[in-house]
Amino acid sequence: MLGPFPIATRTSPLALAQTRIVQSGLADAHGVEDAEPAFPILGLVTTGDQITDRALLEAGGKGLFTRELDRAQLAGEARFAVHSMKDVPTRLPEGLVLACVLPREDPSDVLLTANGAGTLESLPEGARLGTASLRRQAQALHVRPDLQVSLLRGNVGTRMEKLKSGAVDATFLAKAGLRRLGRPEGAWPGVSFDHLLPAPAQGAVGITIREGDAEAARLLEPLHDLATAIAIAAERGVLEALDGSCRTPLAAHAVLDGANLTLTCEALSPDGSRRWRMTDTTILPDADPGAARLAGIALGKRLRAEGGAALEAVLGAVS
Repeated sequence: MLGPFPIATRTSPLALAQTRIVQSGLADAHGVEDAEPAFPILGLVTTGDQITDRALLEAGGKGLFTRELDRAQLAGEARFAVHSMKDVPTRLPEGLVLACVLPREDPSDVLLTANGAGTLESLPEGARLGTASLRRQAQALHVRPDLQVSLLRGNVGTRMEKLKSGAVDATFLAKAGLRRLGRPEGAWPGVSFDHLLPAPAQGAVGITIREGDAEAARLLEPLHDLATAIAIAAERGVLEALDGSCRTPLAAHAVLDGANLTLTCEALSPDGSRRWRMTDTTILPDADPGAARLAGIALGKRLRAEGGAALEAVLGAVS
């Protein structure tokens, strides 16, 4: 009998859905008929899950959704931990490594209203937009400075209830999460990247293991998607260059086409009044996430240099 190899995860519906994808993928890849005994799920409530009354940037930013999972792995309670990669800090705790990235889902954001899918242009004057994302706030206000933005946190069901009750007129949700949950809204059109470039690594699921755990690494090999790993390495490289966290309105999206890696990144002021955006294509002769990361760092540094004192003031104000 294989295992057991416990898998740590948050207990939100989306986190559990993503973890079940990993669990079934491991079982299928290794001929395990009953996945639960071999790959039991260890559900943990994270600090980020417990904070619902304020924006995450006020409580410490990135890492709030990963700390408890990291501790469980380092303590030997879990062999794997499943993460939404947009929540993972660019530097992992010592002793942990990112060993696997699943094929990426659509990384776009969907704008939901009580009447269905919407666009920023179609919202009424002064519409109330509920979001806890500083990136989405800044991007929406860049297009529609008349919008009234209020804090809205919680899972998909909570946000949909707020729409139905009239507490807000619109909210954003990641299309990837809607699709993985099997919700019909996952088929709705995403907002154009011209307006809402995704968060770095949005739509990607990663699995961490303890450094040196060769057996765990071997088990994950059939699930790993190299193209996704390369794309998100570039996007996370942008974060490194710009000191990105939940306190910083940043976005990045990379597409790998053969050896060509096209990366777009942007930074905004929190009120959306300023936006700095840049796109570049890098040739990667080898399929190497490390080289993609360096390309992302280089583009992030170029964006930072082009933004000059104005961008530095924004980065400094929210760091």
